[in-house]
Amino acid sequence: MKRCVLWILAVTLLPFMLTLTCTAAQNQPANADEAAAKKAEADRKLDEQYQALVKTLSPVEQDWERVLQENLGSFYLPIHKRQKVAGQSNAWDFVMDDPQLPRVLLIGDSVSRGYTQSVRKAFAGKANVHRAPANCGPTSSGLKNLDVWLGDGKWDVIHFNFGIHDRNTPVDEYSERLEQLVTRMQKTGAKLIWASTTPIPDDPEKKQAAASIVERNKAAAEMMTKHGVATDDLFTAVTPHLDEMQNPNDVHFNAAGYEFLGQQVADAITEATK
Repeated sequence: MKRCVLWILAVTLLPFMLTLTCTAAQNQPANADEAAAKKAEADRKLDEQYQALVKTLSPVEQDWERVLQENLGSFYLPIHKRQKVAGQSNAWDFVMDDPQLPRVLLIGDSVSRGYTQSVRKAFAGKANVHRAPANCGPTSSGLKNLDVWLGDGKWDVIHFNFGIHDRNTPVDEYSERLEQLVTRMQKTGAKLIWASTTPIPDDPEKKQAAASIVERNKAAAEMMTKHGVATDDLFTAVTPHLDEMQNPNDVHFNAAGYEFLGQQVADAITEATK
């Protein structure tokens, strides 16, 4: 009896279930197309607002925005646009130099981006703090784009890091590229400060291992000693505070972490330039 009832239910519900499945399949492309269309329209409106804002800026500020448009890429440029349209300050704000103050350039990846504002706050009235117009990524990107990041002005201090994005770069290759970057930056006459790479968690799915950073920091330390470059040991400074300052299972930090790192960077620059 139970088998008979189940068979009748199956026969009765099967056409209905097939109809639902077909309807869902038919609706999926339309929904995807609709979502894509909405995103395209939102992007268009954002760009329209952003371009209108750029037109109100001074010529030098417009030049800087063009540099950002050419270098921030498809991930960071939309973020920058949204923040500028919303009137929010960010790491890539145009910096109007006070000619009486030293010029500092920060080069690094998203961790460096995260602490840029804290460094600016620490040096308010003491230094003009700029950052490279990009998420600088690995050493390979540095070799391709360093001249753009350095720009035409004179730098008094360059605080730089490459590491997280080089976690899978062979160490010998990493050291070779890093040496080329150091040699190029030393030609600017700026005081160079190397920032050791901050810790990362083990994550096989992302092909990252905590030990890779230790290994590359060691190689970088040898290179900086060879070339007489000062070191800002961010790795050692922040390691005791990872539980409360680093996001869970992430290479990035929370607000307290970036505030801490920014102050560490500011202290290292101050010490190195005495």
